Amino acid sequence: MTASPAADPEAGLTAPGRGGGLKDVYRNRFLLKLLVRKEVRVRYRGSALGIVWSYMKPGLQFLVFYVALGLFLNVQGSTPNYPIYLFAGIILVNFFTEALGNATRSIVGNRDLIRKIYLPRELFPVASVWVSGVHFLPQVLILIVVCLFFGWVPTLGSIAAIIGAFVIVAVLAVGLGLFFGAINVYFRDSENLVDLLIMMVTWASPVLYLWSQVDRVLGPAFWVYQLNPMTVGVEVFHWAFWRPTLDGAQLASPAAATVPGLFTIWFPLAAVVTLVMLALGQWVFARLSVKFAQEL
Repeated sequence: MTASPAADPEAGLTAPGRGGGLKDVYRNRFLLKLLVRKEVRVRYRGSALGIVWSYMKPGLQFLVFYVALGLFLNVQGSTPNYPIYLFAGIILVNFFTEALGNATRSIVGNRDLIRKIYLPRELFPVASVWVSGVHFLPQVLILIVVCLFFGWVPTLGSIAAIIGAFVIVAVLAVGLGLFFGAINVYFRDSENLVDLLIMMVTWASPVLYLWSQVDRVLGPAFWVYQLNPMTVGVEVFHWAFWRPTLDGAQLASPAAATVPGLFTIWFPLAAVVTLVMLALGQWVFARLSVKFAQEL
């Protein structure tokens, strides 16, 4: 005779260390808020400039790339409103690289907390992405102010595109952050691998150059380049921020052309690739997180 569920003391129990994955992050939203607040405070503790340092990197990157490429190599001669084109791509790429780098180190960096108490481990990579979002928002506001100065008029379509591109990049950062954050507990070389990926992201997306230049080089293999969700995210940002600042003559130039099928083909594909990476990251994280406390 089998025992009823009410009489079974093990009914409803799960293996230690296993939880509901990202669902637990939603259920523990208050803990997520506390972690984000803690990360922001710890990062700028004892700093005289505080959060201003978050804008030094994109500002310096923009200046170096604009002088080296825009002025010395005269890229701005073939790309109208090149400063806006450049800055729109830089802030999105920097959000992703900061989020991925911090998420990769989030589990190891919180080893003391993980060894002492149990809480959903996914909270740490997700919190790292949220912290990067806190730094990203003011940079977008700066971009908006500059674009308004150049005649940018926001529409419902452009706002929806901006939000959609940001969501895709943020979810991609969460998926890869879960994947590399879990592996990094067992193989610390993962941090170096992620650093290499971060170094390549700026050049693997149309931030410093036009997508049409890649198309001319790759030809039929251009679709491989477009499968990168970061590429699509940057192209959408350019469509939403940069193109509306161009006048009629500039819009008619080949440099202002939008990737064919950006919203009908590539944006949906980018969303699918991103969701696949999120599912893979969660799957790997769930299986490796059981022994985090012992490995740390």
